[in-house]
Amino acid sequence: MKIKLFMVASFLLGATFLFGQGTISGNAESTFQYLNEDTIIGANQPPTKGLINSYMNVFYTNGNFKAGMRLESYLPRIQGYPNRFDGTGLGMRYVGYSNDFVDVTLGSFYEQFGAGLSLRAYEDRALGYDNLLDGARIIVKPKKGIVLKGVYGYQRLSFQQGRIVHADGIVRGTDADFHLNEIFKKMENSSLDLTIGASFVSKYQKDNNPTLNLPENVGSYGGRMKLLYKNFYMDGEYIIKEQDPSNDNGNIYNYGHASVFNLSYTQKGLGILVSGKSVDNMSYRSDRTKDLQDVFINFLPALNKTHTYNLVATLYPYATQPLGEVAYQVDVMYTFLRKTKLGGKYGTTLGFNYSTTYQPKMIENANYPSDSTGVAYSATPFVMSDSLYWQDINFNISKKFSKKFSGVLSYYNIQINNDVAKISNDAKGVIGSHIGVLEMTYKIAKKHTLRTELQGLFVEKVKGEINDKGNWFTALVEYTISPHYFFSFMNQYNYGNKDKAKRVNYPIITCGYIRGATRFTVSYGRQRAGLFCVGGVCRFVPANNGLTLSYTQSF
Repeated sequence: MKIKLFMVASFLLGATFLFGQGTISGNAESTFQYLNEDTIIGANQPPTKGLINSYMNVFYTNGNFKAGMRLESYLPRIQGYPNRFDGTGLGMRYVGYSNDFVDVTLGSFYEQFGAGLSLRAYEDRALGYDNLLDGARIIVKPKKGIVLKGVYGYQRLSFQQGRIVHADGIVRGTDADFHLNEIFKKMENSSLDLTIGASFVSKYQKDNNPTLNLPENVGSYGGRMKLLYKNFYMDGEYIIKEQDPSNDNGNIYNYGHASVFNLSYTQKGLGILVSGKSVDNMSYRSDRTKDLQDVFINFLPALNKTHTYNLVATLYPYATQPLGEVAYQVDVMYTFLRKTKLGGKYGTTLGFNYSTTYQPKMIENANYPSDSTGVAYSATPFVMSDSLYWQDINFNISKKFSKKFSGVLSYYNIQINNDVAKISNDAKGVIGSHIGVLEMTYKIAKKHTLRTELQGLFVEKVKGEINDKGNWFTALVEYTISPHYFFSFMNQYNYGNKDKAKRVNYPIITCGYIRGATRFTVSYGRQRAGLFCVGGVCRFVPANNGLTLSYTQSF
């Protein structure tokens, strides 16, 4: 491993000297934790006491030539990160060449076809998620408005002892995108802007199962469209996945499908978005034996609003169900203009969002499993059952009262089926909650700002009994001295827990310093156990108590 690391580093360093006019850019991040034992919240002190995650990306370009690498270090990994991260070494490396006609990359790369329903190789460092492809990618632009892509490689499964460990399967794919307004001169000045595309992705994994006849090549394919007309926008994509028996679906031989659409309308002061998604049997991995978040080839976007307030975002997050769900979302934002009766002196903005997810309606095959086809049921896109997975109804009012003072008042009603989401061991069935948030911002002086948040979460009782962990309260105070300093104090309090011994406070204090592209942050306090989710992808974070130091840098 040291030899490989030295060779790549030497190559990049040599390229820098050889092509003196080239440019180097990148970014770095390091997070250190020193953790204490805390029996009250179930936080354990690791044997090493200290934990650290570090990485640095370095990108080099010179004319048509490009190269890059990422050094990663987990000594050991911080709490909540997957156990597949360990050691120090190269987590990504590539070389490539590009011009106006062709772009070729050898080594590690990230790529997405369309909305990602068939292929999305990406990294989310906050989640500890990285399913990059190692191999080759080529992008060809034979004509203005036409983009053709081809990918071929192994997926990153883990990072062990300082090196990339690949999944067993090979991923291959092609994609085509056609912007008709650029291709056809007659459409150049048209009010209608139209783009169509198609993709095909295939995985290969050897059949080592002694009892089942598993398909070694599994394809997924489909098309998409994007349309823009004046104030209206629409896009949609539909993907079919071939028979793919796996640990996820219980080795059934059903085909799968995924489809998503978005419709929006915007004008001054008004924005409306309507979205829909239908998924059935779309767990698509390069290794059929893996689970959790390992080696997903595709990505199924979540159709619910991304929340940022503490109690809303962290208590009851929803993770996309790749085996099946039908989801819809409506998002509306309206601004009353300044100097109107409802807008007042500075204007008033109202926001409304509704999202819901149900189990698809599945018609069972009465002859399964004796039926030789191995098909367990049938399902039709966008036909749902009456089994609720998730529902979120929320609205907010944003108002600026003066040059110094503004506020946001929000309400959320969240219903989540714990039998599906499995976010708590203390809950029964559907967890219903009502959450209120009051955010206030006051500009004390030219560079001094004070911001506060008051949040309350109230859980609906089930047959007169407290469900899950009961009610919560969160308070946040944040003081900013622009542009360099910030200080904050936040406390969560689980005052409604039916077990009085678990009515615990989770205080945490944070301060930071920012200078240009450099950022230092120090925090100390408690963090409760729970799920951390981004875009419908989640990881479990255990409870901890201690000090966290972080450093980020761009260059």
